[in-house]
Amino acid sequence: MCRPWLTASCTWRPYDYQQSAPGDAGGCDRTWALRIVGETIVEVSERSLGGVGERIVDGEGLTALPGIIDMHGDMLEREAEPRPNTHFPLDLAIYELDKRLAACGVTTAYAALSFWQNDRPDSMRTEPMVRALIETLCQVRDTLLTECHIHARFEVTTPEIAPFLMEMLTTGEIRLISLMDHTPGQGQYRDVEKYVTSIAQWRGVDRSHIERELHERLSRKPNPADDWLLARDIATLAAEQGIPIASHDDDTLAKIDLVSSLGVSIAEFPVTLEAAQEARQRGMHIVMGAPNVLRGGSHSGNLNALAAVEAGLVDLLAADYAPVAMLQAVFIIVERGLLPLYEAAKLISQGPAEALGLHDRGRIEVGKRADLLLASTDGRPRVRATIRQGTPIYWDATMAGRA
Repeated sequence: MCRPWLTASCTWRPYDYQQSAPGDAGGCDRTWALRIVGETIVEVSERSLGGVGERIVDGEGLTALPGIIDMHGDMLEREAEPRPNTHFPLDLAIYELDKRLAACGVTTAYAALSFWQNDRPDSMRTEPMVRALIETLCQVRDTLLTECHIHARFEVTTPEIAPFLMEMLTTGEIRLISLMDHTPGQGQYRDVEKYVTSIAQWRGVDRSHIERELHERLSRKPNPADDWLLARDIATLAAEQGIPIASHDDDTLAKIDLVSSLGVSIAEFPVTLEAAQEARQRGMHIVMGAPNVLRGGSHSGNLNALAAVEAGLVDLLAADYAPVAMLQAVFIIVERGLLPLYEAAKLISQGPAEALGLHDRGRIEVGKRADLLLASTDGRPRVRATIRQGTPIYWDATMAGRA
């Protein structure tokens, strides 16, 4: 029999908005208590809770939010290969990233792996390495702190990887797919000069080297439209498997029209306001990067996430390359007066849950999974505790005297 326990005296806004008191401006100065039994939230109340045999966790002064759901995190490849040609054991890489995610308040994560055939034979983006990562993740999944799934990032300009991707789509291991085209001159890299400069700096090589690579790459693609014919087949297979489909770095109305015809329901990181507006018209869930919010702009010079939030064009945020940015982004949005806390928090919880079809989580509500985080917000917001399915997976020193 599960022993009940609860977090008490946490400041938060009830997620059943219809039951909020008339004139309630946000509920952020109200104190609530939660009762958790097993994996589930069984009671939410403004009165004090606690009974004989219950474990009480005092959350006085802390803010409770639903556990973070990250649908796009690129960190696993970098964890496994922290420097070029320097490989760590794959299980170790997964375990280390898992700890970092838990400490950032993430309870559900989608590891974005690149199905993107790379010329470097030992790259993390070759078929053997991606296959090994998926196999290792499957082996250790039940031992992880967070619930971790595979997000397949398919580069449509590399058709040689498509058979492997289609194989993986039928195994049940892939839970999300995004269609990408990183060809310079469009999408994320509309400015070719900026692309050459940034890639040369990142890789520590001369510009002329990148320019030669770019020329060779473009010369191999006499008809780019052919890439999207294959993408259509992959999207059809994903839809048959019930896998959500996203598009990546959309920049034009024509691109949104194309991906919409493929059954795409999630627009990841649109690079122009016009593309984001068209995605909204098509009923897509719109994703922006939390690091974009934290930094105050896109590192690629594309659409500013804060401007997109202000325009009402963001449904969820993704960690992209920095899970620490998720909670920070929520409070930056609140501080800027763009959204109240209870709405900003949806961008890292309810929003992704709805986009991904995770109906059992994403809200602090009776009957939902007990996935939540407790944060101190006096100064820089900091995660103090993370709870997944009723079990603490991160508990810092400030919590030691509270339980």
